[in-house]
Amino acid sequence: MKITYKGDYALKTILMLSLRYGQGVVTIHELAQEADIPIKFLEQVLLDLKKGGFVESKRGINGGYYLTRTPSEITIGQVVRFIDGPIEPVPCASIDALYKGCKDIYSCVFKNIWMEVTKSISNIIDHVNFEELCKKIQIKEEAMVYQI
Repeated sequence: MKITYKGDYALKTILMLSLRYGQGVVTIHELAQEADIPIKFLEQVLLDLKKGGFVESKRGINGGYYLTRTPSEITIGQVVRFIDGPIEPVPCASIDALYKGCKDIYSCVFKNIWMEVTKSISNIIDHVNFEELCKKIQIKEEAMVYQI
């Protein structure tokens, strides 16, 4: 599995929108600044996230972007797969489809290893949602705040 810049920026964008979930729209300029993403690249990422049903936009002077689902309903795995494609390290490790491009697929000793790698990755990214990530950020921020 390899996360591209686009995938990384998509994850950061969803995280920024999750942190502001329920507070109205977030402008593209705010997202770009907070997530440190070039605005031209962010435009492409937001278009893809919109096509994937993760975000929606509101036009006008008070316009911006917002999540179409709650942060608890969006997992890292959903975003990664939509933006960067399959997570399998090699095509034959796909859990969903039977790969036929290899002559020794049934006798290959590596296939099971790659399938275990895929399952391990899936067990992590498919069970971490953006609400959990927001809570982790809030806990870190609270730990940094102290009074004298």
